[in-house]
Amino acid sequence: MRALPVGDDALLVEVASGEEAQALHAELLRRRAAGSLSVREIVPAARTVLLDGLADPARLAFELTTAAVPPAPPRAREVVELPVRYDGPDLTDVAAQWGVAPREVARIHADTEFSVAFCGFAPGFGYLTGLPPRYDVPRRATPRTAVPAGAVALAGPYTGVYPRSSPGGWQLIGTTDSVLWDHTRVPAALLSPGTRVRFVPVGSS
Repeated sequence: MRALPVGDDALLVEVASGEEAQALHAELLRRRAAGSLSVREIVPAARTVLLDGLADPARLAFELTTAAVPPAPPRAREVVELPVRYDGPDLTDVAAQWGVAPREVARIHADTEFSVAFCGFAPGFGYLTGLPPRYDVPRRATPRTAVPAGAVALAGPYTGVYPRSSPGGWQLIGTTDSVLWDHTRVPAALLSPGTRVRFVPVGSS
Protein backbone atom coordinates (compact mmCIF):
# COMPACT_ATOMS: atom_id res chain seq x y z
CA MET A 1 0.00 0.00 0.00
CA ARG A 2 1.21 3.49 -0.85
CA ALA A 3 -0.33 6.76 0.34
CA LEU A 4 0.48 9.74 -1.87
CA PRO A 5 -0.29 13.35 -0.91
CA VAL A 6 -2.67 15.23 -3.20
CA GLY A 7 -2.58 18.95 -2.49
CA ASP A 8 -2.78 20.08 1.14
CA ASP A 9 -5.64 17.97 2.48
CA ALA A 10 -6.02 14.84 0.36
CA LEU A 11 -4.46 11.40 -0.05
CA LEU A 12 -4.44 8.92 -2.91
CA VAL A 13 -3.99 5.42 -1.49
CA GLU A 14 -2.72 2.81 -3.94
CA VAL A 15 -3.25 -0.93 -3.34
CA ALA A 16 -2.45 -4.07 -5.29
CA SER A 17 -5.89 -5.25 -6.41
CA GLY A 18 -9.54 -4.39 -6.81
CA GLU A 19 -10.40 -6.57 -3.82
CA GLU A 20 -7.99 -4.62 -1.63
CA ALA A 21 -9.44 -1.33 -2.85
CA GLN A 22 -12.94 -2.49 -1.95
CA ALA A 23 -11.78 -3.64 1.50
CA LEU A 24 -10.01 -0.33 2.14
CA HIS A 25 -13.05 1.63 0.98
CA ALA A 26 -15.31 -0.35 3.32
CA GLU A 27 -12.92 0.18 6.25
CA LEU A 28 -12.69 3.93 5.65
CA LEU A 29 -16.48 4.20 5.45
CA ARG A 30 -16.70 2.28 8.74
CA ARG A 31 -14.24 4.63 10.42
CA ARG A 32 -16.09 7.69 9.19
CA ALA A 33 -19.43 6.32 10.40
CA ALA A 34 -17.86 5.53 13.80
CA GLY A 35 -16.51 9.08 14.10
CA SER A 36 -12.83 8.06 14.10
CA LEU A 37 -12.14 9.52 10.64
CA SER A 38 -12.99 13.05 9.56
CA VAL A 39 -13.00 13.25 5.76
CA ARG A 40 -15.13 15.03 3.20
CA GLU A 41 -14.98 12.54 0.32
CA ILE A 42 -13.96 8.88 -0.02
CA VAL A 43 -13.76 7.87 -3.69
CA PRO A 44 -12.81 4.29 -4.68
CA ALA A 45 -11.39 3.32 -8.07
CA ALA A 46 -9.93 0.16 -9.60
CA ARG A 47 -6.84 0.01 -7.33
CA THR A 48 -6.92 3.32 -5.46
CA VAL A 49 -9.00 5.18 -2.90
CA LEU A 50 -8.97 8.99 -2.80
CA LEU A 51 -9.61 10.76 0.51
CA ASP A 52 -10.33 14.48 0.29
CA GLY A 53 -10.81 16.98 3.11
CA LEU A 54 -8.42 15.53 5.69
CA ALA A 55 -7.15 17.59 8.62
CA ASP A 56 -3.91 15.61 8.95
CA PRO A 57 -3.14 13.60 5.78
CA ALA A 58 0.38 12.68 6.91
CA ARG A 59 -0.85 11.03 10.11
CA LEU A 60 -3.49 9.01 8.27
CA ALA A 61 -0.96 7.99 5.61
CA PHE A 62 1.28 6.58 8.34
CA GLU A 63 -1.62 4.72 9.98
CA LEU A 64 -2.82 3.16 6.73
CA THR A 65 0.60 2.02 5.56
CA THR A 66 1.60 0.46 8.91
CA ALA A 67 -1.59 -1.43 9.76
CA ALA A 68 -3.46 -4.29 8.13
CA VAL A 69 -6.81 -3.54 6.52
CA PRO A 70 -9.51 -6.06 7.49
CA PRO A 71 -11.37 -7.85 4.69
CA ALA A 72 -14.48 -6.19 3.37
CA PRO A 73 -17.58 -7.14 5.39
CA PRO A 74 -20.34 -9.26 3.83
CA ARG A 75 -22.28 -7.40 1.20
CA ALA A 76 -25.65 -5.87 1.90
CA ARG A 77 -28.56 -8.25 1.46
CA GLU A 78 -30.49 -6.03 -0.97
CA VAL A 79 -29.90 -6.73 -4.64
CA VAL A 80 -30.67 -4.29 -7.45
CA GLU A 81 -32.24 -6.19 -10.35
CA LEU A 82 -31.83 -4.79 -13.85
CA PRO A 83 -34.08 -6.23 -16.57
CA VAL A 84 -32.03 -6.83 -19.71
CA ARG A 85 -32.66 -7.88 -23.28
CA TYR A 86 -29.60 -9.74 -24.51
CA ASP A 87 -29.74 -8.17 -27.95
CA GLY A 88 -26.44 -6.28 -28.16
CA PRO A 89 -24.60 -5.96 -31.47
CA ASP A 90 -21.44 -7.50 -29.98
CA LEU A 91 -23.15 -10.54 -28.43
CA THR A 92 -22.00 -12.87 -31.22
CA ASP A 93 -18.41 -11.62 -30.99
CA VAL A 94 -18.37 -12.10 -27.21
CA ALA A 95 -19.80 -15.59 -27.64
CA ALA A 96 -16.98 -16.42 -30.05
CA GLN A 97 -14.37 -15.12 -27.59
CA TRP A 98 -15.94 -17.18 -24.79
CA GLY A 99 -16.24 -20.25 -27.03
CA VAL A 100 -19.99 -20.59 -26.41
CA ALA A 101 -23.28 -19.89 -28.18
CA PRO A 102 -24.83 -16.40 -27.83
CA ARG A 103 -27.63 -17.81 -25.65
CA GLU A 104 -24.98 -19.20 -23.32
CA VAL A 105 -23.46 -15.72 -22.92
CA ALA A 106 -26.86 -14.50 -21.75
CA ARG A 107 -27.23 -17.41 -19.34
CA ILE A 108 -23.76 -17.03 -17.83
CA HIS A 109 -24.15 -13.28 -17.44
CA ALA A 110 -27.62 -13.50 -15.92
CA ASP A 111 -26.55 -16.27 -13.53
CA THR A 112 -23.79 -14.07 -12.08
CA GLU A 113 -24.22 -11.83 -9.06
CA PHE A 114 -22.26 -8.64 -9.59
CA SER A 115 -20.96 -6.01 -7.20
CA VAL A 116 -20.24 -2.36 -7.99
CA ALA A 117 -16.48 -1.99 -7.43
CA PHE A 118 -16.42 1.74 -8.14
CA CYS A 119 -18.10 4.41 -10.24
CA GLY A 120 -16.81 6.79 -12.87
CA PHE A 121 -16.64 7.64 -16.58
CA ALA A 122 -20.11 9.25 -16.46
CA PRO A 123 -22.61 10.02 -13.66
CA GLY A 124 -24.32 6.76 -12.72
CA PHE A 125 -21.83 4.46 -14.46
CA GLY A 126 -20.77 1.60 -12.20
CA TYR A 127 -17.90 -0.80 -12.83
CA LEU A 128 -19.39 -4.19 -11.91
CA THR A 129 -17.27 -7.22 -11.04
CA GLY A 130 -18.33 -10.83 -10.66
CA LEU A 131 -17.56 -12.72 -13.86
CA PRO A 132 -14.63 -15.18 -13.59
CA PRO A 133 -11.39 -14.02 -15.26
CA ARG A 134 -11.84 -16.46 -18.15
CA TYR A 135 -14.69 -14.24 -19.38
CA ASP A 136 -12.60 -11.07 -19.63
CA VAL A 137 -12.96 -9.48 -23.07
CA PRO A 138 -10.96 -6.66 -24.68
CA ARG A 139 -12.45 -3.33 -25.63
CA ARG A 140 -13.38 -2.90 -29.26
CA ALA A 141 -10.50 -2.01 -31.57
CA THR A 142 -12.57 0.90 -32.89
CA PRO A 143 -14.80 2.64 -30.31
CA ARG A 144 -18.30 3.67 -31.30
CA THR A 145 -19.00 7.38 -31.58
CA ALA A 146 -22.35 6.88 -29.84
CA VAL A 147 -23.49 4.10 -27.50
CA PRO A 148 -27.18 4.34 -26.53
CA ALA A 149 -28.33 4.86 -22.96
CA GLY A 150 -29.11 1.55 -21.28
CA ALA A 151 -26.52 -0.46 -23.23
CA VAL A 152 -25.16 -3.35 -21.15
CA ALA A 153 -21.50 -3.81 -21.96
CA LEU A 154 -18.34 -5.76 -21.13
CA ALA A 155 -14.68 -4.68 -21.06
CA GLY A 156 -11.83 -6.46 -19.33
CA PRO A 157 -13.15 -7.85 -16.02
CA TYR A 158 -16.05 -5.36 -15.85
CA THR A 159 -19.70 -5.14 -16.79
CA GLY A 160 -21.23 -1.68 -17.11
CA VAL A 161 -24.45 0.00 -18.15
CA TYR A 162 -24.26 3.26 -20.07
CA PRO A 163 -26.44 5.77 -18.17
CA ARG A 164 -26.69 8.09 -21.17
CA SER A 165 -25.69 8.15 -24.82
CA SER A 166 -21.96 8.64 -25.18
CA PRO A 167 -18.95 7.39 -27.14
CA GLY A 168 -17.62 4.06 -25.94
CA GLY A 169 -15.44 1.11 -26.79
CA TRP A 170 -17.00 -1.61 -24.62
CA GLN A 171 -18.57 -4.77 -26.07
CA LEU A 172 -22.36 -4.35 -26.14
CA ILE A 173 -24.29 -7.49 -25.19
CA GLY A 174 -27.71 -6.18 -24.15
CA THR A 175 -30.09 -3.35 -23.31
CA THR A 176 -31.91 -2.29 -20.14
CA ASP A 177 -34.64 0.30 -19.62
CA SER A 178 -33.53 0.96 -16.04
CA VAL A 179 -32.63 4.59 -15.32
CA LEU A 180 -29.10 4.61 -13.92
CA TRP A 181 -28.93 8.36 -13.22
CA ASP A 182 -31.82 10.68 -12.35
CA HIS A 183 -30.93 14.04 -10.81
CA THR A 184 -34.45 14.30 -9.34
CA ARG A 185 -34.00 11.02 -7.44
CA VAL A 186 -32.34 10.67 -4.03
CA PRO A 187 -29.76 9.32 -4.46
CA ALA A 188 -29.46 10.25 -8.13
CA ALA A 189 -27.36 7.18 -8.94
CA LEU A 190 -29.10 3.79 -8.93
CA LEU A 191 -25.76 2.05 -8.37
CA SER A 192 -23.05 2.95 -5.85
CA PRO A 193 -19.88 1.16 -4.67
CA GLY A 194 -20.77 -2.06 -2.88
CA THR A 195 -24.24 -2.42 -4.47
CA ARG A 196 -25.13 -5.99 -5.42
CA VAL A 197 -26.58 -6.33 -8.92
CA ARG A 198 -28.29 -9.04 -10.92
CA PHE A 199 -29.36 -8.88 -14.56
CA VAL A 200 -32.78 -10.41 -15.21
CA PRO A 201 -33.43 -11.52 -18.82
CA VAL A 202 -36.60 -10.22 -20.45
CA GLY A 203 -37.91 -10.82 -23.93
CA SER A 204 -35.98 -12.96 -26.39
CA SER A 205 -32.22 -13.27 -26.44
